[in-house]
Amino acid sequence: MIRLVRRVVAYEWGMWRSLARWTLRRPYPVAPGAATFAYVGGVQPILLAFLVMSAIEIPILDVILRHTVDSPTIRHAAIGIGVWGLLWMFGLLASLRIHPHVVDDAGLRVRNGVSLDITVPWAAVAGLTVRRRSLASSRAVRYDEDDPTVLNLGVGSQTAIDLALREPLSVPLPSGPSRPVREIRFYADDPAALVDHARRHLPAERGTGR
Repeated sequence: MIRLVRRVVAYEWGMWRSLARWTLRRPYPVAPGAATFAYVGGVQPILLAFLVMSAIEIPILDVILRHTVDSPTIRHAAIGIGVWGLLWMFGLLASLRIHPHVVDDAGLRVRNGVSLDITVPWAAVAGLTVRRRSLASSRAVRYDEDDPTVLNLGVGSQTAIDLALREPLSVPLPSGPSRPVREIRFYADDPAALVDHARRHLPAERGTGR
């Protein structure tokens, strides 16, 4: 229970911090020569739709409560919750934008907002392939139903890159270390660009002069 509370608090704090940095246009620094790749495109249309609906809903709710509820306290609390929800969704969008995937000399850093941050060193990577897949579940972290050694890190119920590992590897997940997996599938808005950039760091590719 304590561990769950800590996770919730850390997630909430990370969301508000992301919103602040995004608003102030202060992205987190990356190593010199590193390249960043977005993945928000898979869910951005849905988030924007919810933001618009929530922004419209707040003044409508205020008008309704003014005519149906006598207590200003209840009305103010309801509006406060609505505003908090709107800002929370902005924070979620900000967290996805402010924490991109990163390709640098250390390895490939796969992320999903403030909840997921996995760095796979290049020595552990056997290869990367662009392959778009639709997932049966909207869960962001899920082992493949047909092969439990495959870890799906979906965005908007889809993945776009297959990352094959040289040997089974356990990676950190929100719920704790994963079981050893041989392949990680994740999403990027421009998977071809990410894979092309990542392949330059692979030992085999460097050895062939590519």
